[in-house]
Amino acid sequence: MPVINVVRQVLDSNDRIAGGNRALFDEKGIYVMNLMSSPGAGKTTLVEKTIDALKGRYRIAVIEGDIQSTHDAERVARHGVPVVQINTGGGCHIDANMVREALPGLPLDEVDVLINENVGNLVCPAEFTIGENDKVMILSTPEGADKPSKYPLMFHESSVMIINKIDLLPYVEFDIVKAKADALACNPELVIIEVSCRTGQGLDAWVEWLTTRVETFRKGRA
Repeated sequence: MPVINVVRQVLDSNDRIAGGNRALFDEKGIYVMNLMSSPGAGKTTLVEKTIDALKGRYRIAVIEGDIQSTHDAERVARHGVPVVQINTGGGCHIDANMVREALPGLPLDEVDVLINENVGNLVCPAEFTIGENDKVMILSTPEGADKPSKYPLMFHESSVMIINKIDLLPYVEFDIVKAKADALACNPELVIIEVSCRTGQGLDAWVEWLTTRVETFRKGRA
């Protein structure tokens, strides 16, 4: 069987399961985010900052995707939210079936926002929907400004690009104008937010964007 047909079958099967996940999330009233980036871009730190900012307003749960270990899940759990770890055992992304199998470990009737932290990778996670409302990706300044042109699908599929570690701009070679222009060339609808998870700069804009998306989703169900 030609490789392209096998890939299409895999993606079609994933999309069917993702549709089932989405139906369940809609039934429960859960807004779902698929958070993606390269390793080390700051996904887990952003998750922690987001939980702290929204605690008391939304009930948040997290699915942590990693090749192995529970390090990030342990970090998130310290913030007092339900968290389930997915270890892919070498896989470069989480898929809809992995998420479906993780859901029984979460109190879905007590969740308003589900954050899925994907495996650190700029390629495969963009191809596999999991039933999310939005794909969110992080580009950190030490990675370089060429990533949108090298990995366009990630930027094309995302609703928002967070440029993280802007506090390092004086110390790294990162052309922020080029990064933004190339990302918008991939996706003219892309929202771009500049943040520093370390200093807190820009996090208010991120929280405002996310809150607007959650409230829009909830009004759409009314």
